[in-house]
Amino acid sequence: MSDQRPVGVFDSGLGGLTVLREITRQLPQEQCMYLADSREAPYGNKSVPALQERCEQVTAFLIDQGAKTIVVACNTASVTALAYLRGRFTIPFVGIVPAVKPAAMMTHTGTVGVLVTSATAQSDSLAQLIASYSHGSQMILQECPELVALVEHGQLKGPEVENSLRLEVGPLVARGADILVLGCTHLPFLSEAIGHVAGPAVRLIDPAEAVVRHLGHVLQEHDLLNRGAGAPPRYFTTGDPEEFQLRLGQLLDEPLAEVAHVEL
Repeated sequence: MSDQRPVGVFDSGLGGLTVLREITRQLPQEQCMYLADSREAPYGNKSVPALQERCEQVTAFLIDQGAKTIVVACNTASVTALAYLRGRFTIPFVGIVPAVKPAAMMTHTGTVGVLVTSATAQSDSLAQLIASYSHGSQMILQECPELVALVEHGQLKGPEVENSLRLEVGPLVARGADILVLGCTHLPFLSEAIGHVAGPAVRLIDPAEAVVRHLGHVLQEHDLLNRGAGAPPRYFTTGDPEEFQLRLGQLLDEPLAEVAHVEL
């Protein structure tokens, strides 16, 4: 059997595009649709109840559009709303959380920097993750709202980016971190700039590859794999579709992609 229904992917804005990019690389046969909830961005400063309610609305829209599974391509939404969503809907969900476990296994200095949003930093889920998998390594949480905002505005390099990175990444390296966990899906777009500031001795961990491997297992387990030909992603935004189209051109080299505006 082949299930040609799309995989639904959402984030508060552009960050989840790093996960979508990895889906198209690993699972090119799968059709995807992506919703950028830009009107409500950032998710990182919302209360847990508000975020859960919003993620429920977004999920309902994607299911109405025919999604066979949902990828919550946002660390903040995953740690605060994933369990809630699984209790409200019957289709499979795949979330994303900061890669604390592999970071603890790879560090040589015993110190790991974890770049996250405020909501992720304060979540019980991350605290439990660190308690279970840090294995004695020191996990230094660094909130990075400025970096998220820079990506949302298409700024991936330049003096402003470098200044923000020196403020938010520099102290982690100074404290001995040899691993930086990119605990927000926006941050892989800044990997080159982060690497430049952190230096060659510091390794960056982007969990998107592991998340998409898990997605493949979930699709197979539920007999949802598309065994036919893939198709270009469909894009939706609750914000300005022209601005989102511009960002697609900057971040994914898809300047001609059609973007539909939705009211949620």
